[in-house]
Amino acid sequence: MLTRREALLGSVLTAAAVATIGSTPVMAATKDVSGLPREKVTLVAPPFVHAHDQVAKGGPKVVEFTMKIEEKPVVIDADGTQLNAMTYNGSIPGPLMVVHEGDYLELTLINPDTNTLAHNIDFHAATGGLGGGALTLINPGEQVTLRFKATRSGTFVYHCAPGGAMIPWHVVSGMSGAVMVLPRDGLKDEKGKPVRYDRIYYIGENDFYIPRDEQGKFKKYDSAGDNYDDTVKVMRGLIPTHVVFNGKAGSLTGETAMKAKVGETVLIVHSQANRDTRPHLIGGHGDFVWEAGKFANPPAKDMETWFIRGGSAGAALYTFRQPGVYAYVNHNLIEAVELGATAHFTVDGTWDDDLMMQIEAPKAIAS
Repeated sequence: MLTRREALLGSVLTAAAVATIGSTPVMAATKDVSGLPREKVTLVAPPFVHAHDQVAKGGPKVVEFTMKIEEKPVVIDADGTQLNAMTYNGSIPGPLMVVHEGDYLELTLINPDTNTLAHNIDFHAATGGLGGGALTLINPGEQVTLRFKATRSGTFVYHCAPGGAMIPWHVVSGMSGAVMVLPRDGLKDEKGKPVRYDRIYYIGENDFYIPRDEQGKFKKYDSAGDNYDDTVKVMRGLIPTHVVFNGKAGSLTGETAMKAKVGETVLIVHSQANRDTRPHLIGGHGDFVWEAGKFANPPAKDMETWFIRGGSAGAALYTFRQPGVYAYVNHNLIEAVELGATAHFTVDGTWDDDLMMQIEAPKAIAS
């Protein structure tokens, strides 16, 4: 007979994977990491990223993170539409975690007893069955610690994957984030020359599926589980009601727009755990773009729009050359304008007429 924990994982688990739940998998050998240095990192909410070295100092280490799962209502647009959200560390997306290739990422995941659902984490950066999902499933009132070796560099999605229909529901309720594994010697251009960034921002794109009542108004629910049946019906239509950056339409505009200065190089990490997307910086470019997010591959140059596959994260590097407000959008413009997938960069500096100037101001056409 399946235990409650095994049943929650559903049909996505193989018998071998189920056998590991709640116990240590049988291994031919276990790496002793007791002699490695340890670094404890405090995560920060997106679009910001915790402090890190772009080039590794010394040899591999164990990088320790702690994340708490929060189930809570989140307002996702200016009209007050509410998502019964499931979150890592209280933010949508969950925080970006940065390590270097060869490091060990060690995460303590906490599911407080105030929550109502079981949760876990599937790391696309990890090597092993279900990305650690089978080893991290925890009920309310439990915590678990997982360690994996960062064997390849790049940007990678993580998300909740508790099994069966729970997987897409948890993901489109906000439970995704990203890991960035930097090469030990830092990022390189297409010729192998080192490149650095002055600032880094993390943008997580989410598609939400909010049920409506008989009058067409978005419904509200008391707890995370109450909306399941209604939400699944909307999800199966494959038409999102909202497509937003960092959990809410307008979350990265106005006073909360991302900041930069002329001459600064900015690295933008962009993830989408469920649907394809097409980031575009209006008025700028991708000087170097790791479209698939993998730093072992040479970056594309001078991109106007790039493609992020659903279930992946990519990275783009741009040096701002003009001041002003830059719109950063999903260039499905219907989703950008009508559904919410727009962010802003506000850039300070001096205007360069050689790059762009208005030759003649608007005036009436002579009849």
